[in-house]
Order: sequence, then C-alpha cells, then structure tokens
Amino acid sequence: MALDVLVFILYALGMLLLGWVGLRRSKTQEDFLVAGRNLGPGMYMGTMAATVLGGASTIGTVRLGYVYGISGVWLCATIGLGIIFLNLFLARPLVNMKIFTVTQVLERRYNPMTRQVSAAIMFVYALMIGVVSTLGISTVMQVFFELPFWSAVLLSGGLVVAYSTIGGMWALTLTDIVQFIIKTIGLMLLLLPICISKVGGWDQLVAQLPASSFSFATLGTEKIITYFLIYTFGVLIGQDIWQRVFTARSPSVAKYAGTAAGIYCVIYGLAAALIGMCAKLLLPELQDPNNAFASIIQVALPDGIRSLVITAAMAAMMSTASAGLLAASSTLTEDLLPKLRGGKESTLSLNRVCTLASGIAVLGIALVVDDVLSALTLAYNILVGGMLIPLIGAIYWKRATAAGATASMVLGAATAALFMFKDGIDANTPIFYSLIVGLLSYTVVSLMSRQSPIAVRST
Repeated sequence: MALDVLVFILYALGMLLLGWVGLRRSKTQEDFLVAGRNLGPGMYMGTMAATVLGGASTIGTVRLGYVYGISGVWLCATIGLGIIFLNLFLARPLVNMKIFTVTQVLERRYNPMTRQVSAAIMFVYALMIGVVSTLGISTVMQVFFELPFWSAVLLSGGLVVAYSTIGGMWALTLTDIVQFIIKTIGLMLLLLPICISKVGGWDQLVAQLPASSFSFATLGTEKIITYFLIYTFGVLIGQDIWQRVFTARSPSVAKYAGTAAGIYCVIYGLAAALIGMCAKLLLPELQDPNNAFASIIQVALPDGIRSLVITAAMAAMMSTASAGLLAASSTLTEDLLPKLRGGKESTLSLNRVCTLASGIAVLGIALVVDDVLSALTLAYNILVGGMLIPLIGAIYWKRATAAGATASMVLGAATAALFMFKDGIDANTPIFYSLIVGLLSYTVVSLMSRQSPIAVRST
C-alpha cells in the first residue's frame, strides 16, 4: 500500500510539473486551446490515442471481456474506426479552417443561432466525458487506496482540473504523451502477459473458456451496430477529438499519425478484452463485472508491478478527463459566452477561469453519478442524436437550411433524452430513434424553408 501511495504522489507531482511547463508555453489563446497548432507526428499520435482511451474504454472493455469474451473489443474498435475515418477524410479541411470549436463549422454553414444550439449540446457532452473518466479514476483510487468515494473524486478530479487550468492544451499534450507511454507499458506490456501467465497460458485460456468467448459476434449484432452509431460517429463530431485535430502542424501529420492512433485503439481494446477474459477464469464468482479491472490487478500483480499498472489505469483516464474538461471550457468561451458578452472575444485569462468553472461542474456531477459506461453512453447519445445529421449535412447537402439544422438538433437530442428516460440509458432505442427523428426533421424542415445565404464550406 505504501508503495502504491508513493507512486501516485510522484505521478501527481509529475502531472503538476507538466502543467507548469504548459503554463510557460501558453502565451496566447491559440497556445492554450490548440497548442499553437504545432504538433508533429509523435506528439499528435500520442495525444489523439490518449484522449479517446479513458475510463470507459479501459474499465468498460475489461468488463465486456469478462462478460462476452473477445467481442468486448468492439467498444474500442468502433472508437478506433472513428479516429481513422476522421483523420483520413476530414482532418485536411479541419486543419485548414483554423478554428477552435466544432460549432463554428455550423455557424459558417448556417447561422449564429445554430452555433448557439449546438454549443449547448456540445457543452453537455464534453462535461459528461470529463465526468466519465473522473469516475473511472475515482473507482480505481477507491479500491486500491481505500478512500471514501467523495474524497477519491475530489483528489483525482482536482488534479486534472489543476493542471488543465494552469497549462491548457500544451499541458494536456505533454501529460498525454507521458500517460500514453505509461498505459502502453502498464496495461499492454505488463498486465496482459501476466494475466495470461496466471491462467496457465494461452492454451489454458482457450481450453477453459467456452467457444463463444472467442467469437467476435457474441456481443450481438444489434449492440455492435449501436456501438458503431454512438462511438464511431461520436468521435467524428466530438469537440474533445476535433480540438486535438486542430493541434496538428499540417494535414499530413493528422492523416498519418491520426490513422496510427486509430489502429492503436483497436489493439488496446483487444488487450483489454483479453484481460477481462483472464479475469473470468481467475475471478469466476465476481459479483459486479464493473470491478473486473480493479480486482484482476489486485489478484494478479505483485506490489511493485501493481503500482505501475494502477498508475497506467489512472493515466488513461486522466487523459480523457482533461480532454473533456478543455472541450467544455472551449465551447463555453468561444461559443456560449461571446453572445452573452455582446460579441466580445475571449481572453487567455477568461479561458482559464472557464476551465476552472467547468472542472468544478465535472466534480459536482461525478459525486452523484456512479456508472462509468452508462455515463459515456448518455454523453454520446445526446451528441450523436443531436448533432450528427446537421454536421454531415453542412458538408454534403447544399439544400440544407439553418431552420432544418436547428430543428434536427433540438428534436434529435430531445428524442435521445426521451428514450433514455423511457427505455434506459443502455438501450439501443435512444440512438436509433434520435437519428431517425433528426434526419426526418432536418430534411423536411430544410425543404420547407428558405435556403440560408451562408452556404460556404472551407476545404
């Protein structure tokens, strides 16, 4: 226990030190929000992969591996596919636009009102992404350091809020690279081989688990399609992900390094699912599969190695928590507050104040929410249901109108919320029906209304 605490303290001090380095490098608003648009291939690949692989991707995929076997990989695989598609096909126009937020694209294509509506949806999504990973970190700390849940939330989340507020995107990028290295070593190069060794090797894993555990279809076709709709499309339009694209030095950096990050996501998911399968053999009577990740670390690893893997897990989650936090802050300062401030542009000091305020909101929500995967699903249901159709239409359908986009966002997000309340957050109906309602309202209202004179797109 003492060694685990010491490693965490050293890790926390290291993150704060990188936050201070980020502070020194963040001289302008562009530095704070998008790291000066100056990241090369290595840093871009690391920060992109670290951003999307957080608490739900780690804890959630191990849980899915425990319950469904190798098909648990689909959670990370659908995220990886979204990253690959985004960087191959959309990164070039996004990098060339020189913007800060997703919603600025909607304003250019439609009108300022669509930017405000979409910003409200994006703000909720980004806050929930921060909440998801804060919950993941807190769960790990609660189990291993025997802390009350509230103190684990405040301690772990407070660390993320601190370095994010101090150094902005430069701090996030530097910490992401360290976290990317730690989690690659801890989870993929240490925990996975040790778990397979503990069960007696690959042959014993195959012999003792049912054949269904090695089928990629066990999760179910409907659930796989739902993951594709939620996570692949969600990655394509998420502010936390686009904000990383904006950091690329050039479109070619985004294209090739971003594709490598997507491939890494799939490999990471495969490793996490296999860890869950090993946990099924070593801990067959586990009452709550959500605890599979934390429990397998306790059972399989000695003290010295366990400390590194615990740190790796928290590193994965902190990357995503900080990304959601800065995305929420960016949406607040660039999209929502200017309207309230009479069109005044944001400043570096205001960016920091809003990052701190968003962080406090994340901590408050995390104290009352307790399901990591459900929180992630809620975030992506609202985002995809409300914004996917208008964003795709902004790029590909010239006849679309601002009225159609606004109707689609409002009705799509409302439909997602309605069916999550009616059928449950984890049901398939929220995303299916929200996309249907969003598409119909977008098409019908656009055809019935006058086309917006703002019909340009940057390439």
